[in-house]
Amino acid sequence: MSTLNISLPESMREFIDRQIDDGGYSTASEYIRHLIRLDQERVEKKQIEKLLLEGLNNGEPVEITDDWWSQKRIELMEKLNQSQHNE
Repeated sequence: MSTLNISLPESMREFIDRQIDDGGYSTASEYIRHLIRLDQERVEKKQIEKLLLEGLNNGEPVEITDDWWSQKRIELMEKLNQSQHNE
């Protein structure tokens, strides 16, 4: 694990100390890692939303019906069966 030193105003350090006391964190590093993980998840969700929107805006629109879902399930099961037989 690598080390990163940061400078913070006293008010931020006091906030971190309160979060450690109130939030069940054992160290400032644990709290900061938690915040970074949350931000990583936020960025990943944003990327997924971007890709989903690109997919929705790409190609001809398709009406999603019960029949469409049934056909998709059949196609996916066939692909799964083929991949299992090829192993």
